[in-house]
Parts: sequence; structure tokens; C-alpha cells
Amino acid sequence: MVRRPVAWVVAVVLFVEGLGVAALQWFLGVVVDRQDMSLAGLDPDVMSMSSKIGGLVFGAYFALCGLVALLVAVRDRAPAGFGRILLISAAVVHGLLGAFAWGLVGWTAFLFMVVVLGLIVLLLMTYDAQGTPTSEEPADAAPDGGKGGDGSPAGGSPVTPPPAPTTP
Repeated sequence: MVRRPVAWVVAVVLFVEGLGVAALQWFLGVVVDRQDMSLAGLDPDVMSMSSKIGGLVFGAYFALCGLVALLVAVRDRAPAGFGRILLISAAVVHGLLGAFAWGLVGWTAFLFMVVVLGLIVLLLMTYDAQGTPTSEEPADAAPDGGKGGDGSPAGGSPVTPPPAPTTP
């Protein structure tokens, strides 16, 4: 049973985004290489190679974030340590890319970045501080409604306060 489908969605979106970013940067590197033009005296081969390498690094970063989301989905536990930091950094990157996309690309790219940002934040907030999925039922609730085997309350604590003492 899949308890938190948002983790699966985030993993798929980050993998696809990583592939898309790497492919786009590779394409831009090929375009710069074929034009054989320089920008402010820079070598076109260096610009082409740096675009390709940057695309591969950025794509690998998103793929690694997707791997963390996939591990969260498989384990059904909150990300901890480096994985949590990686997902938080991906959320910050999407916020910044969304801000730049609004002005440079348009509102559709901005909308995509905000949706991915929202999915990552939702993934991070779906789990509580102990690393367990949040639910309506408390973690210490017994399956028999908190009753012991003899019908008495579990743990020996009374459900209602004892009656007030009477004076004779």
C-alpha cells in the first residue's frame, strides 16, 4: 500500500527535470559550438564545453534529489541528514529559478518551478519531526482502543478521575 504518493511524484518529476536540464544544456552547447562565435572574446570551444559540463552537473544534482525522494517513497520515512539538506537546497533552487523564469522565460516556466517547489515542500512537510508519517491516529494508540486484555485501560492510568471523597 502506498501511503504517501507525493514522494513518488516528486521523484519522477525530479528525474524528468534532471534529464530535461541536461539535454537542454547539451543542446545549447552544441548550438554554441556550431555557430563558432565568441562572446566578449571567450573561446567558443570553452563556452560549449562549459555548457555541456554544467548541464550534466545540474542534471546529476536533480537526479540525486530524485533519488532521495525515491528513497523516501520506498522507505515511507522522512529524509534525514544529507538527503533532507539536499531536498531543502532543491526547494531553494526552484524558488530562485522560478523568480528568474518569470522575467526571462515567462509565466509557464514560473508556474512549473512553483509547482515543483510546492511538491518538494509538501514532501518535506508530510512527515513529522520523528521521521514517521503524520496521521490522524496517535503513534502510541493501541489497536484495541487502548484497553488491556481484561478491558481495563492500558498503562494502568484511569480514563476518568477517581470520585471525590465523601464525608461520613
